Amino acid sequence: MSAKIRRQSIVSSLVVYCGFLVGLVNVFLFTRNGAFNPEQYGLYNMFIAAGIFLSSLGSLAMPSYLHKFFPFYQSNLDPEDNDQLSWALLIGLLGCVLVAIGGWLFKGLVIQKFGSSSALFVTYYKWLFPFVFGLILYGILEAYGWVLHKSVLTIFIREVEWRLLITVILVLFSLGFIKSFDTFVILYSFTYLILFVTLLVYLFYRKRIHFSFRVSRVTKKFFKKIATFCLFIFSASVVSSLSGIFDTIVIASVMPDGLESAAIFSLAQLMASIVQAPQRGIIAASIPHLSLAWKSKNLNSILTIYKRSSINLLLAATILFVLIFLNYRHAVSTFDLQKEYMLGFIPFIFLGLTRIIDLGTGVNREIIGTSNFWRFELISNIILLLFMLPLSYILTKQFGIIGPSIAGLVSTFVYNLVRIIFLWRKFKLFPFTLKSVYVVSLAVVNLVVTWLLFDSWNGLTGLFVRTAFALIVFVAGIFLLKPSPDIKPVLDTILDRIIPPRRKRN
Repeated sequence: MSAKIRRQSIVSSLVVYCGFLVGLVNVFLFTRNGAFNPEQYGLYNMFIAAGIFLSSLGSLAMPSYLHKFFPFYQSNLDPEDNDQLSWALLIGLLGCVLVAIGGWLFKGLVIQKFGSSSALFVTYYKWLFPFVFGLILYGILEAYGWVLHKSVLTIFIREVEWRLLITVILVLFSLGFIKSFDTFVILYSFTYLILFVTLLVYLFYRKRIHFSFRVSRVTKKFFKKIATFCLFIFSASVVSSLSGIFDTIVIASVMPDGLESAAIFSLAQLMASIVQAPQRGIIAASIPHLSLAWKSKNLNSILTIYKRSSINLLLAATILFVLIFLNYRHAVSTFDLQKEYMLGFIPFIFLGLTRIIDLGTGVNREIIGTSNFWRFELISNIILLLFMLPLSYILTKQFGIIGPSIAGLVSTFVYNLVRIIFLWRKFKLFPFTLKSVYVVSLAVVNLVVTWLLFDSWNGLTGLFVRTAFALIVFVAGIFLLKPSPDIKPVLDTILDRIIPPRRKRN
């Protein structure tokens, strides 16, 4: 992994974790005793789940279009003549219109499916659409920021600014300045549009954005390839996003207490998403380099990114999974959350293991998506969906909120196995080494030993002791096993920040 990717990944991951810290404050404000009821918190998460799916429809593959073809536009056109972003945003606006029309046409079906189990979602259904429009437009502009190597900024806006906006709304509601839950939902629905305006203003200020609606020679030359690519990626992204949020939707529609069960499951998902957080930074930093590497047919560079992303993400995911596993139940009781949220622990275990599998296989999705074999993206996502949808529905009926997490684990394993085999057979690219086994073994031993020694410790003391002991074991294991060549540069950078080089020489 190049120093540039490593640096961007580290900074991006730190930004993501700052966002998660703010997010945890928001979760506390939502779930503490005397705050919002689980149904209202379930609505908040239902907006996110439905918004992700509908935005994948409305974006019409424009983010992937920017990722894939930006190097060709950049190398052949002056910035003032580059029409790529203009068409991407225009098509995104068309997508917003299509989503609005579809939402109106299918309103009756939504009432039928969610009216009895998740009535609150039906009540506020119309406010879902400003939320979706913001997701579509920000997602397109975010992709443009990534290809400009502004991944840290875009991640800050999505992960930190968005959660801070939610914090402000929650605090105003808690203090009584926002008088009703209706007003809370309305303000919440416009948050992503605020993010879009923030990034747009910044890019205008930095003179990194230009609009041109004259069809450039690059657009003319690659039009057929662009259209074919977007058609396939659109299908793949819809399938992928549906598989990612289907569990929340099926819980909200199938379970008798739909939104309440969705709220419990969403807390488990949030904890699992902390395990997944490092992936966002590495993906954002890797995509421009992968696109250039494929353009220059540099397989060695791609293999390096693949292997190092795999071991680094596996290391981060296992550390985080162990820490959350050890503290999940204790945190619910220590911070006086509503007792219903304790039921999310078992789903978290399966969801966390799912994230470990997904992260441990590195940036395989991005490697395929930026290659000439991007059509396989649709095939692999269809395989995932074929496993995910029926399994989630059947297992939810049988096991409640634990069912979708089991379905996700099985489906994600098959999904990534197919991708690994494909990349190996086509390009001889393989992400794992013996060090991968060492990392997993270290995590298992650490979890078992720490749990046996300190699980009976309660309160803040227990949270601190379990976390500290587990981290010490991990750090010692990392120094002993040296699983990744990126660890030493990272530690050197940290030491240089703490101890200036001149003082260290003395």
